[in-house]
Amino acid sequence: MKTRISVTSALIAGFIGTIAMTAFTYMAPLMGFKMDIPAMLAHTMHAPIIVGWLAHFMVGETLAIGYVLYINILNQDANAKTGALYGVLPWLLAQLVVMPMMMVMNGMSYSAGLFSGSLMVAMASLVGHLIYGAFVGVIYKPELQTAEAVS
Repeated sequence: MKTRISVTSALIAGFIGTIAMTAFTYMAPLMGFKMDIPAMLAHTMHAPIIVGWLAHFMVGETLAIGYVLYINILNQDANAKTGALYGVLPWLLAQLVVMPMMMVMNGMSYSAGLFSGSLMVAMASLVGHLIYGAFVGVIYKPELQTAEAVS
């Protein structure tokens, strides 16, 4: 039976995946550092914390749609494995582009933001993205097409 993309399921998966990743980041102080993504986004945008939270969840939703496109292009099933593997892509983008760009926006050098400026923070970020992707992969369910809908 063929499947069709479910935007609703992707958005639900993205929302829950973002919550799971955020919960993980709140354990960062136990590892000796702080990872407050909404606060970091709000600070960079010179905006209230609610704007940082909204941006954080908007990114999570956008990445979930990206995951659905990713598995459809590669003709893969949605599961924890494909989700976690997908999580590596936004992590690399964050480490090589987004974090350095945020450092530049805050008056620092591009290189100060590469791999979050710290190997330990970058690895924790990787774990967060793997968690996000695994949750999205497990939660996302495509719509099944019936034989009548296909013809």
